[in-house]
Amino acid sequence: MSPRFSRPEADVFVPGGGDAAVALARVTHLCVAAHQDDIEILAHDAICDCLDAPEVRAFGGVVVTDGAGSPRSGAYSEFSDARMREVRRDEQRRAAELGRYAVQIQLAHPSADVKRPGHPGVAADLAAIFAGCAPESVHLHQPADKHDTHVAVFLRCLEALRSLPPERRPKRVVGAEVWRDLDWLVDADKLALDSGRRPALAAELLSAFDSQISGGKRYDLAARGRRLAHATFHTSHATDRLDGITWAMDLTPLVTEPTRDVTDFTLAHLERLRADIAARLERYR
Repeated sequence: MSPRFSRPEADVFVPGGGDAAVALARVTHLCVAAHQDDIEILAHDAICDCLDAPEVRAFGGVVVTDGAGSPRSGAYSEFSDARMREVRRDEQRRAAELGRYAVQIQLAHPSADVKRPGHPGVAADLAAIFAGCAPESVHLHQPADKHDTHVAVFLRCLEALRSLPPERRPKRVVGAEVWRDLDWLVDADKLALDSGRRPALAAELLSAFDSQISGGKRYDLAARGRRLAHATFHTSHATDRLDGITWAMDLTPLVTEPTRDVTDFTLAHLERLRADIAARLERYR
């Protein structure tokens, strides 16, 4: 039986077939992102983790918004928002097939609704997803991202996770880079997500979103290039340990300590960077 969500346009897709509720319950690695293709940019490591051990792990993807306002050109330049929503829905389904996701859910909320704290439909849908599975690991957008909708989706997810009983909260929650790189984090704050695996699949997953690539945004090249650059520039005095890195921030303390202020938590990372820069300058001047 498919989970019920607040918007009639919501799409629940089980690439392998079968009952959607059963597929959702199987999920061990969940990514909740704002837009179609965000999952494939920020959570490639989790997709690979599940493909490496399919007997014990299953990946689930959730896209919160409807994708209506994306830039478009070329063959897509005359597409209406309604047509773009259909195209992007189908592209996300294609990526889920390629990555052998257990389930792909697209909630189809307008960005304006997600940005509104306390929107009942957004809150109810996220609560239903987290009630329907018990993932050990959750990937979200990171709180220093510069895309307003990404930050809003992160905050709505944090609210949903904090509302869970303590025993049902995931053991690991990470916030990965999309619209603001996290290479500025001091090394002690960095989580290196191993996104250099399965390079052919990485290319296929990103290329599934032709409306974005042909429409003028080469996410397929940029995301893979950033991963390689991070792996190479991670450390100056050692050979590369990974073939690709997506940097992430450990958000688990925000979930295990639900009264912790998210702004203070995020800005503390900047203060540690400031202290690191100041100490190095003082050391050698």
